[in-house]
Amino acid sequence: MIDRRNFIKSGAAAAALGGLAAGPSGADVPVHLWQGYDFGPGPPVPDRLNQGPFGDQGVENWATICSTSPSREQVRNFGTGLVGYTWEEAGPSLAARRGEETLERHVEKLAALPFVDVLYIRCDWRDVQNRPGRLDLHPIWKLTFDAARTYGLRVGFRVQLSNTVYQPERVALPDFLQPKIPLVEIGSRGGTRMREPMYHHPEFLKAFRELNELLAAELDDSPLVEYMDLMMYGFWGEGHTGGLPSPFPDYLTAEKTMTEITRLQLDTWKRVPLAVNTQPDSSHAGNREVLDMTVRSGGWLRSDSIIHDEPIQVERLANRPPWLAVIMEQGWRRDYDLAKIPVDEFGVNAKEKSMLKVLELRGNYWSLWTEADNLADYYRRCSGGIDTLRQRMGYRVRPSWVWQREREGSPELIVGFANDGVAGVPGVLRVTVASSDGSFETGGCLDAGRPYGGEVRQAGFLLPVDMYGKKVRIRGEIITNGVKRPLQWACAERTEEDKSLAVQLRDKGKLVWGEAF
Repeated sequence: MIDRRNFIKSGAAAAALGGLAAGPSGADVPVHLWQGYDFGPGPPVPDRLNQGPFGDQGVENWATICSTSPSREQVRNFGTGLVGYTWEEAGPSLAARRGEETLERHVEKLAALPFVDVLYIRCDWRDVQNRPGRLDLHPIWKLTFDAARTYGLRVGFRVQLSNTVYQPERVALPDFLQPKIPLVEIGSRGGTRMREPMYHHPEFLKAFRELNELLAAELDDSPLVEYMDLMMYGFWGEGHTGGLPSPFPDYLTAEKTMTEITRLQLDTWKRVPLAVNTQPDSSHAGNREVLDMTVRSGGWLRSDSIIHDEPIQVERLANRPPWLAVIMEQGWRRDYDLAKIPVDEFGVNAKEKSMLKVLELRGNYWSLWTEADNLADYYRRCSGGIDTLRQRMGYRVRPSWVWQREREGSPELIVGFANDGVAGVPGVLRVTVASSDGSFETGGCLDAGRPYGGEVRQAGFLLPVDMYGKKVRIRGEIITNGVKRPLQWACAERTEEDKSLAVQLRDKGKLVWGEAF
């Protein structure tokens, strides 16, 4: 019997993987419920804050000195938002594909929509590289990043290793690689012959390593990049070939190849979060192993068909570790043309019904696709679903209660952080309490994912004696993959230019037990 876990270390496997570093494959992950499953402790929490319980021992007086209310407005933060597609598997908007509007105009209109938070590119490998040793990014990349800078948005992307669109004449693989890498015909889809690259071929794996290294050198440090979809097996990189057989000779080769391709990406991308598709392993390509590896490495989850998802995908998404974000889309009725969208007997259109499923899965993102004109018209005539997502989707954290108390002669703040969204914090929330004059600062982190959606998490900040009567600012940051990003509190009250909440401390002796502001 083959030792599956040690097979990767053999000379034959190393040659087949084109020099990819051997490492734990995550093989033989059983089918399991995600609810209650141990995926590990989550991301590390540096300088952990005291999170209670906060008793009365040594406490002389206390008072509630500040309280906030939930914002009803759109709050733009890393790790949540509505996603407009500047490019999808068939290209840009329908008008741009027909030559009825320029690519520049298409991107501009999409970025200008007031409810768009993230711009997204889903393109083929051939759209980012057409010669060895360097990137050749399609113009959509520059246009998308320029628009993100102009409108204060972020960027997500996926590079597809396979695409059904334009087959059999054109595949996702760049032309310069096709003489080196066999293309295997796996059957027909809708009468069209489908071809897949031989993923386990040494030349494919060598080129794939170079692709990731080139992309990471260009994008991993970019403050504009929100996330990257993991480059997975099969159609559109979703981990399947739609019921058609795979080009692998056997399951073992498929599993080992795709887990090592995943490990390469996890090792290469140090800062940008990677999102893995939750597609069941219908094509026998090792998806369970890929999922497990990615989740344990802090990777996010995504699904591309929220209404048509299988029960197993819904269970995975709904019961994921709370510090992971979920990206959702629904390819059906992607044009947002109200004239074509069915309405049920209660007056709810099918598109709104699908988008609100994001809240049931405690999701962070909803995808809006490419059609800016239709999206604008849809929102004018049917804004309820989008507005609901803007007010509840993802995480919406604020300092809800701020208590001041005197402990052992020094002032101490206890802050109750409320999360009015449906999802946990995607990473670690770091909080800083600083004097307005800059003379003092302290801070630390809540536990990973805290506060979870719909919950409150308390934290304490012990201050020096000379802070009595001063004004302080409470500022938040999200830490993901070691990267700190500023957080806008989701409160109705005014915040400062640095996104902090200003709070006035009481003077010593002015704290009345149980008094509220």
